[in-house]
Amino acid sequence: QVQLVESGGGLVQAGGSLRLSCAASGSIFSINAMGWYRQAPGKERDMVAAISSGGSTYYVDSVKGRFTISRDNAKNTLYLQMNSLKPEDTAMYHCAASRSSGLIVSRRLYDYWGQGTQVTVSS
Repeated sequence: QVQLVESGGGLVQAGGSLRLSCAASGSIFSINAMGWYRQAPGKERDMVAAISSGGSTYYVDSVKGRFTISRDNAKNTLYLQMNSLKPEDTAMYHCAASRSSGLIVSRRLYDYWGQGTQVTVSS
């Protein structure tokens, strides 16, 4: 089993920045791809960004140029740097890990999920 714990969320004004972290523990040797998802109240959980074990990245169009996903394998930690935040970025942000290799963008291929960290952007 793998445990994922997110941190770094909070309340920020539009135009501000936040850096989310996701610490992985447990059977981390099984982890390949990782990703960040977000879920606003009453909406589906949608992908934000993904990263392969080799460092390839994917971003949804709405965050390209503003968000950066990265991972520190030595620290077993995934990051999401979020700049130029907008009110529409407000959501619960979840970290996810997959045993599959490559760049994973399908939610059903992620095996482990964190509880989430709330990001609220005020206008």
